[in-house]
Amino acid sequence: MKRCTLAIATLALCLQATTSWAAAHIRVLIVDGESAAAYHNWKATTPVLKKELEDAGIFDVDVMTAPPAGDDFSAFHPEWKKYGVIVMNYDAPDERWSAALKQSFEEYMKGGGGLVTVHAADNAFPHWKAWNEMIGVGGWRGRDENAGPHWIWKDGHLVADKAPGKAGVHGMRIPYAVTVRDANNPIMKGLPKVWMHQGDELYANLRGPGGMTVLATAYSDPANHGTGYDEPQLMVSRFGKGRVFHMTMGHDVYALSSVDIVVTLQRGAEWAATGKVTQRVPATFPTANTVSYRTDFSAMDPNAPKGLNPLDQALPARLPRPAAQHQ
Repeated sequence: MKRCTLAIATLALCLQATTSWAAAHIRVLIVDGESAAAYHNWKATTPVLKKELEDAGIFDVDVMTAPPAGDDFSAFHPEWKKYGVIVMNYDAPDERWSAALKQSFEEYMKGGGGLVTVHAADNAFPHWKAWNEMIGVGGWRGRDENAGPHWIWKDGHLVADKAPGKAGVHGMRIPYAVTVRDANNPIMKGLPKVWMHQGDELYANLRGPGGMTVLATAYSDPANHGTGYDEPQLMVSRFGKGRVFHMTMGHDVYALSSVDIVVTLQRGAEWAATGKVTQRVPATFPTANTVSYRTDFSAMDPNAPKGLNPLDQALPARLPRPAAQHQ
């Protein structure tokens, strides 16, 4: 009888431990609050990012909104160490954060923190040395050859183009093909070699110190104001013991609703926090000739009730090449 009681008690403890382990979610902090202009509408995109992460079933997500330019930052002290990963949906100039705030984030990353940067977050902090080492490359906000070379994918590997020039360019928001360059990274395992991405800004001519591993690229077509090179779109890097997942895609809610962004965001956040990926690739993932997007996420866009009618407006006879300072 004693043996039976002991066995039952042991089984109960094992079940309790298993339940606790399974319930232990990764804590995520999304930081937002500023962008270079209204075309990067963080108030619209942050709720989508939050819902996409929560949809994976392994994250608990908080949002912290930084004060706007000119406001008091004295109470803005994120408790970085409470979180397994920080998702930056934030683009601000160098002077916005104090040296102490920057130092606290550097220490978090060096100690093994996780970072995910989404789209224009790689425009932020052009002269913060540690930030640029974390992300590898960035664009706009005055970056030029002094920020580092233009990194491109050529002949099977990452190449530094040291020609002078401003950093950052993109064309019209149209669908484009994404090509996997590192299929062995846990984020990319199981994904197709090539897939189509929903209409989005294809960032190109990004510059920086490098040091990143390129997971996927996209061809920046000169016919759409591009560079003519295969440009890095998904990247990972290390900063101290910390892990960084850098996603250049995700201009707006419609872009974020593309299934490839949903999946790589979820997998990238898990990898940045743990170094592993446990999530399966959904059957709805896009293919080399199909775009796939989530209508539940696209419906979160404030302009969703207008449908595609805004696209009916007449275009100019000749589209100007985007200025390097436009994001």
